[in-house]
Amino acid sequence: MRVFFNGLIFTEKYCLPEEHQNKATFTYTNHTIKMKKLKQLKKWFYKILAKVTPGKTSTRGAAIALLVVSAILFTIAAITSVTKSKDPWFLLFFAVFVIIIVLSAYFFLWILKKYNRMPKILKLALLIAIPLLFVALAFEGIYVFFAFCIISLIGGVIALFTTNVFSSLSKVKKGIALLCLLVGIIGLISVINGLLPRGFDIKPVLNAAALHKSTVQKIEAPSPAARGDYTVKKITYGSGKDKHRPEFGEDVTLTTNAVNGVSFLDNWEGLSGWYREHFWGFDDKELPLNGYVWYPEGEGPFPLALIVHGNHLMSDFSDVGYEYLGELLASRGIITVSVDQNFLNGSWADITGGLDEENDARGWMLLEHLRVWHEWNKTEDHPFYHKIDTTSVALMGHSRGGEAVGHAAFMNTLPYYADDASIPLDYNFNIKSIVAIAPVDGQYKPGNAPNELKDVSYLTIHGSQDGDVTSFAGSKQYERITFSDSTSHFKSAVYIQGANHGQFNTSWGENDTSDASTYFLNNKQLLSGEEQREIARVYISAFLETTLTEKISYKPLFLDARTGADWLPETIYLSQYEDSSFAPLATYDEDFNVITGTKDSTTIKSANVTVWREQEISLKWGEKGSRAGYVGWHYKDIEEGDPIPDSLVATYEYTFKPEPLDSTMALTFTLSESTENTNPKSSGKWKDNEDEDDLESETEDATENELEKEIENEDETDDENLEDDIPDAPIDFSIIISNSDGQKVTFCLSDFSALQREIEVRIWKSQFITDDSDSENIFQTFMFPFAEIQERNPDFDISSINHLVFLFDKTPEGVIIIDNLGFMKTL
Repeated sequence: MRVFFNGLIFTEKYCLPEEHQNKATFTYTNHTIKMKKLKQLKKWFYKILAKVTPGKTSTRGAAIALLVVSAILFTIAAITSVTKSKDPWFLLFFAVFVIIIVLSAYFFLWILKKYNRMPKILKLALLIAIPLLFVALAFEGIYVFFAFCIISLIGGVIALFTTNVFSSLSKVKKGIALLCLLVGIIGLISVINGLLPRGFDIKPVLNAAALHKSTVQKIEAPSPAARGDYTVKKITYGSGKDKHRPEFGEDVTLTTNAVNGVSFLDNWEGLSGWYREHFWGFDDKELPLNGYVWYPEGEGPFPLALIVHGNHLMSDFSDVGYEYLGELLASRGIITVSVDQNFLNGSWADITGGLDEENDARGWMLLEHLRVWHEWNKTEDHPFYHKIDTTSVALMGHSRGGEAVGHAAFMNTLPYYADDASIPLDYNFNIKSIVAIAPVDGQYKPGNAPNELKDVSYLTIHGSQDGDVTSFAGSKQYERITFSDSTSHFKSAVYIQGANHGQFNTSWGENDTSDASTYFLNNKQLLSGEEQREIARVYISAFLETTLTEKISYKPLFLDARTGADWLPETIYLSQYEDSSFAPLATYDEDFNVITGTKDSTTIKSANVTVWREQEISLKWGEKGSRAGYVGWHYKDIEEGDPIPDSLVATYEYTFKPEPLDSTMALTFTLSESTENTNPKSSGKWKDNEDEDDLESETEDATENELEKEIENEDETDDENLEDDIPDAPIDFSIIISNSDGQKVTFCLSDFSALQREIEVRIWKSQFITDDSDSENIFQTFMFPFAEIQERNPDFDISSINHLVFLFDKTPEGVIIIDNLGFMKTL
């Protein structure tokens, strides 16, 4: 006999021994029995399914009932609407609506019919490949579409060649197949050519501040990013039980007790909770207090600063990415701790739902870290006994950590947890300052409302190329910080062209999404990692020295980056600044009356403007949390640089009671460009109804000028690409201050800086295909010291100033957003 084994044929003399044959027979018999049982189970299941499945008659009845009843209800609704509206055109609307619904239904059925006629393997390919492509191609629909088309075209033609079917095709089908192959190859080459480069050029934008940097007085002090005089020591503290990191496990320097975070964490359960506990070896009742410490060698006491990372893959440890800050700050006399909260970060298991709104837990844990440090500072024989200046504490955070530090400062002032008053807090540490690096905002809301901070200094920095937190969310928290005491607090929001999300952390790098998505990001405009971290060094070090050690020489940096130009990489910086000396005339948050200001004595008026309103400031992600004035002007047929007739010049004016001002004060306000239509009344509901004479006149003019316009259009078409590459000039206008004596002083916005045009970015390469750019309203604070204004007119009495005019006489058209106008101490 012959035996088939593994595809080979053996004759009888090569058969297995008898005992092996018996074993094989037994195994085969068991397998056969199992298969019979499975078939019986399948047959039983289909039998039960057939019993409960509706028959053709009941199915048909259900379908007819659905159609008839829905038609009757729809007809009643249509008749009611037509009757109430007394508009017979409504009847036509409903009829067209029904026709569209019916046609759509037939079209959908046609699609299903075509789908059902597809070969089974193609159906499977569509249902399996498309979800996989979405994941692999960063959920970019346009990439999935191109990938689907290219792969299908090339794969289909390759199959024709490999199966020898191609030779049997007709000439027409051969031509179509070769054309498909050519299109697929061209598409593949185009995709490779698009993905391999770091990115592509976008329309350039002029750096408005750099055009006027020669008049800026630079800070006369060493760079805050320069290494200090202290020798830096490095240790770790933690549970001593970490499964993955010896520095928090057996090699830890100082041991800390775990804390119970159940009250602050939701959804530590299911697959995500199981895997999190399995990976780390603890649950939400035993959260470790782990941290890297860089500290200056010396007697002290030294200020203390904690920094915490944001959300990232929990297995890719994030806390090590701030060593560059720890080393710098410690060398300049600040104990710096990088807090480990990787166990609160995400993992693959979160696909079923991870931790929910856990940023309060991140903030609370920072307070628990501070509690430990305060205990060490009071414990004799401890290495940090009396080493810490507990009156000078700062919290820093990145991404979700950037929001968490705000919550920590908020919770620090509360006796009880806002969401559960049975949980005592009552920390009351002396947190003087907060740094938020590219933070999120609103992931957690205490009492279902945004947190509000008072009397704490705040710095937030954000990059235009941020591919993770794509909106300047830190500017929202900036708006929710107020000053009420006499201490010299300040807040600053710095926007950096070319900075991304991850390069502030050395372990995150330039990929703001995932490893698979790196090639899909447009990183052409991205600053280098070292440049971006140098910016962080300069601003964070200067901020902490200003707020914790009261060295005020660096303070002008937070209003104007040009004062630290020798320390900073060259790019565009936009800075909002406000301190506790600010006295507002108009913040635009008081009411909806466009002619009133914040102070009762302030009145506002305008002339010749095309846009005038007050509204909430919009960001890419929601609203900023502050309202502002929107003012626009448009001079028809006037080019850049042409004189503007006085009768046409637009103005925006404030009148107010004289303030007790002196030469130490300054006029200040914040501005941003709005890229909306500068002349909205030229179309739509605002368009003037022209009389017949105007219409006839316009018709004659159009006939006479038709040839001229054709010639002009040809020239414009030839120059269109060149014009697209020419950046718009920054916005400039005149400012007139007058007093009750009738004296006036006129100066230009550009005496500080012209207004930066809105920065447009393309973070994804796909945006070059869709021709889509992103931008949002980023503000710059302007300051005009009265001492300098008085130099223009020594007889000008500052104490009697009662009138301010914005005279839009230099840029032919524009819309500005103005906020927080008032007076402030000169820096």
